[in-house]
Amino acid sequence: MRAYDLDDVEIVPSRRTRSSKDVSLSWQIDAYRFGIPLVTHPTDAIVSPATAVRVGELGGLAVLNAEGLWARHSDVEDVMFRLVTAAEDDDDPAAAVRLLQELHAAPIRLDLLSQSIKEIRESGSHVAVRVSPQHAEELTPDLLAAGVEILVLQGTIISAEHVARDGEPLNLKRFIAELDVPVIAGGVGDYRTAMHLMRTGAAGVIVGFGHATSTTTTEVLGIGVPMATAIADAASARRDYLDETGGRYVHVLADGGISTSGDIAKAIACGADAVMLGEPLALASEAPAQGYYWTSAAAHPSLPRSEIFPVPSTDYDLETLLFGPSSDPLGTVNLFGALRRAMAKTGYSDLKEFQKVGLTVRR
Repeated sequence: MRAYDLDDVEIVPSRRTRSSKDVSLSWQIDAYRFGIPLVTHPTDAIVSPATAVRVGELGGLAVLNAEGLWARHSDVEDVMFRLVTAAEDDDDPAAAVRLLQELHAAPIRLDLLSQSIKEIRESGSHVAVRVSPQHAEELTPDLLAAGVEILVLQGTIISAEHVARDGEPLNLKRFIAELDVPVIAGGVGDYRTAMHLMRTGAAGVIVGFGHATSTTTTEVLGIGVPMATAIADAASARRDYLDETGGRYVHVLADGGISTSGDIAKAIACGADAVMLGEPLALASEAPAQGYYWTSAAAHPSLPRSEIFPVPSTDYDLETLLFGPSSDPLGTVNLFGALRRAMAKTGYSDLKEFQKVGLTVRR
């Protein structure tokens, strides 16, 4: 089977253009409406309670890692300083990942996690947190009691059917059915798995595993997801599931392989309803990791699948990164202003319409 990444496809203009002032970037999942189709990748490198609030103020949805540093340590600023210092140690390239593993070995403290959730909730922003499939049943009751509105169940690869000899695996269909909040689950990389997850009752399906410059999943596991094909496959599953259920729409979120505003536009054009951004937001001056980026897979106790990677130093705040103005010609600033312009240049007024835009494949 031949598959394509976002770099392999391009958007084809139509016969119509329109003013960018007439373009809407709004997006809604369940009862929750957002000004832009942005969901953050749930990494401590970019999402603290404070940055979650700011992303919410700017119209996006930030996802806090419920198994990350803010759930385990009361002095995260000091922890981040230690991580950055370790990452800058050229004599020991593995020092930062080793330290991150040690920091994640500390127990999850529900008091710290509840306080972080409370800070986001009291700001008026919607509260979303990420849990792994391994800890979902254990943590979810306390997360809901603390005020979580959207649950993100995310691992490198998630399936609706997990086979295990020891212990009872998570029954995703039963788990979701018992919750009163929407669940976004993933990642997936193909039609069949996306369809299986949709049939569990998930409100959204994550396509990809957060691939970025720092990610080493392909090197470690040999697993790769060509994002253009993967998004299109999940969108095809969404369409068939919509017919199968007589109208139940499941959202597709693209997570990985997105570095520029052009990548965002192409992900939506391939069929995504929203994008999960990680590394592009690490450039923000508010990012807690002070110029470094990693995914949550970096902290795996025995098989880390992400480096702690330096990103270019900038003075851009989150608002400028998302909405400009920009003097950068490479598509790394004014990310959603550029999406609005791409939609206007091709004649589409909202995201659902833009999913119908023509695409061509590079030879």
